Amino acid sequence: MDETSDATSFRLRRDEGRPGLFARVRALLSHRRWRWPAYIFGAFLVFLFLFWLLFARGLPDARTLLDYQPPLPTVVRDVDGKPVYSFARERRVQLQYSDFPPVLINAYLSAEDKTFFSHHGLDFPGLVRAAAEGLMRGQTPRGTSTITQQVAKNLLVGNEASYVRKLKEAILAWRMENVLSKQQIIELYLNQIFLGRNAYGVQAAARAYFDKDVADLKLPEAAYLAILPKGPANYRPEVHMDRALERRNWVLGEMRDNGFITPAQYADAVAQPLGTVAQRGTGYSNVGGYYIEEVRRRLIAAFGETADKGPNSVYAGGLWVRSPISPFMQEQATRALREGLLRYDSGHGWSGPLGKVDVSRWQSDLAVSNIGVDYADWTVAVVLDKSATSAQIGLPNGRTATLPRENAMLVDRRTSGVTFDSLKPGDVIVVKPEGSAYALRNIPAVSGGMMIEDVHTGRVYAMQGGFDSRLSSYNRVTQALRQPGSTIKPFVYAAALDNGMTPASIIVDGPFCVYQGGALGQKCFRNFGGGGSGPQTMRWGVEQSRNLMTVRAASQTGMERVVRTIKGMGIGDYKPYLAFALGAGETTVERMVNAYAMLANHGRQLTPKVIDFVQDRNGKVILPQGWRPCQGCNGDDWDGKPMPRFAPVGRPAMNPMTAFQVVHITEGVIQRGTATILRDLDRPLFGKTGTTNGPTNVWFVGGSPDIVAGVYMGHDQPRSLGGYAQGGRIAAPIWKSAMEPILKDMPKTPFVAPAGIRMVRIDRRSGKRVFGGWPSDDPKTAIIWEAFKPESEPRISMRRDELAERARQDVRAAGPRRDVNRDFAGEQGGIY
Repeated sequence: MDETSDATSFRLRRDEGRPGLFARVRALLSHRRWRWPAYIFGAFLVFLFLFWLLFARGLPDARTLLDYQPPLPTVVRDVDGKPVYSFARERRVQLQYSDFPPVLINAYLSAEDKTFFSHHGLDFPGLVRAAAEGLMRGQTPRGTSTITQQVAKNLLVGNEASYVRKLKEAILAWRMENVLSKQQIIELYLNQIFLGRNAYGVQAAARAYFDKDVADLKLPEAAYLAILPKGPANYRPEVHMDRALERRNWVLGEMRDNGFITPAQYADAVAQPLGTVAQRGTGYSNVGGYYIEEVRRRLIAAFGETADKGPNSVYAGGLWVRSPISPFMQEQATRALREGLLRYDSGHGWSGPLGKVDVSRWQSDLAVSNIGVDYADWTVAVVLDKSATSAQIGLPNGRTATLPRENAMLVDRRTSGVTFDSLKPGDVIVVKPEGSAYALRNIPAVSGGMMIEDVHTGRVYAMQGGFDSRLSSYNRVTQALRQPGSTIKPFVYAAALDNGMTPASIIVDGPFCVYQGGALGQKCFRNFGGGGSGPQTMRWGVEQSRNLMTVRAASQTGMERVVRTIKGMGIGDYKPYLAFALGAGETTVERMVNAYAMLANHGRQLTPKVIDFVQDRNGKVILPQGWRPCQGCNGDDWDGKPMPRFAPVGRPAMNPMTAFQVVHITEGVIQRGTATILRDLDRPLFGKTGTTNGPTNVWFVGGSPDIVAGVYMGHDQPRSLGGYAQGGRIAAPIWKSAMEPILKDMPKTPFVAPAGIRMVRIDRRSGKRVFGGWPSDDPKTAIIWEAFKPESEPRISMRRDELAERARQDVRAAGPRRDVNRDFAGEQGGIY
């Protein structure tokens, strides 16, 4: 046996008589001196295991806070990049630790947790004291939470007041200190705490209470914000000023005792008033209520409304939305439409109260009703009481005022009596100041919509869907389906131009009947004013909006081709019935404006855009899909050569030459047709009026080479507007009122013809080619430039004597004082 084997055998023989580890532990426990300490230690281990099983197990992972993103509002910016609105459940602005001024941090440490930077998440003396006080009083423990515990409670545990919640809160606070730095914890805290006035986080609170950024807060202002986490309602300055000052001064005293400020600073700060500003709204101008609501709808459709729908939700995702809304254009569209509705409604009487509330709690009922009006100095009011000579009314600000009988003498269109006699306590009405009292006003019963769109991109600059979005959120631009009347005719003639006709084609303006089968029998159409004018050019038929010429052209072209053209322009999907050639199908203002914009865009497809692009909270563009930045667009190395131009977007929806021909023809509607009220704008414009049966709807859609706008007016429940109502008399003046200030500073650019178009001199009535004269600026001239496709211009020309005779006829027809609007008021629209 070698030496190694001898050593191993010796160790084995030596250990044979020694007890094992388990035996030694059991021997130790059998000794009376160690028995009870061992039992206590074992029980403690069992307690720790049960504690972990019951409380610590299943708690959220503190590491999730490393990626925590608080709910942030979605901000909408206008065409110039300025914020115009925000969507938020919680008003909050997220800052980084370096953005918080030291005076603000010190104020919160003094008020909430002066040992924050020295403890590991728990204030053990404070916990013991709170538990003891809670047991003695028989209440659940409150207070003494560290800032770390408050973050754990608000973000991970919940707000239940119980010992179990306190234990979970303590465990998570301990874990958080192992994961996050002190700076990260206080950053979370100052960004997410609720401080009243719908402000979450100190930046939103600084704006809400002092109209400042946190970096501009003074010492007493920072101290006031530090008292709010314990209960903002307890220190509302408009209700509890003394209590708020007392508590603010206590925080200042704590800051002095903790060495954060000097006694001199303390003395100066406590002598300062609270300095809060009155509670105010969002701070955004009230622009484009209907437009902003349309933006909201489309955002919700794309990203969801709340955080449970995804990280980029509208009310929590912190999105940055760039919209093409132009506040100036929106203001003009809103003003013009409202004035037009009021102008039509004047003399029709009072349409009744806007709503009804309980007089005993009228202030709260009026506030929650969200009924309001944003027009001039008008305001809503509640009828509180009424005597024979006056009525007492309540205003939204809580004050009361007087409505004299003589200021409420409108005719009640419901009863034909005097409006004052119809007023009842609880009625919500509209009034305006008049002297020391108020006067009754009426919201028009008729409504309408207007939209302005960019011809080249489809960007929507303005959208007004009614008189006031607070009175009715129903958007007559995007939601109301209405018959377009004669505004559909340019697309009927576009189909005809695509199938062999020209602007100079002769169409008979005379009786036209069609057999519709055994069930429907024969259908005969007629013009608006009856009668006919015999053979006329297509151009003349469009300018004068002749129904008989339109249905004859549609019949010759084939309604299958007509409705295919209308569908291709995005107006509607209709059956091939002749009535649809006169505007019997339903569509929206948005679709019609977009279709006219496509005409001016040489027939290229456009999609109306109320959103340019959307960025998430980190700046990444998430809408539209596949968006790419323009690299080098802001480069400073431009060589002076012509700038690059973007290629046209959108697929062709119509032959570009056909689209230009239609635009060129409808320029004549402004010069000589049913919209001559726009002629004095003195710039290239095209468009078409429209009036439907009843008449129930009136329209005008048209524009310049750069922007197109459309106006519709009618009742939500269609009924007659009266015999006077026609597109040229009602809709076109609204369009003019809105667009005149918008177009004023724009260059007068002509409509550019696409390649292949041939401009030929013709006689606009006969359609014959002219060689012996030239067009002039006089709208009554017989000679005009007409647009033709290659090899389609007229082969027959007018003789010089015929031309002279036509000129003499025009002079005699004009007379000494011709009222153009009267002569062309017989605008053709609708179905007969």
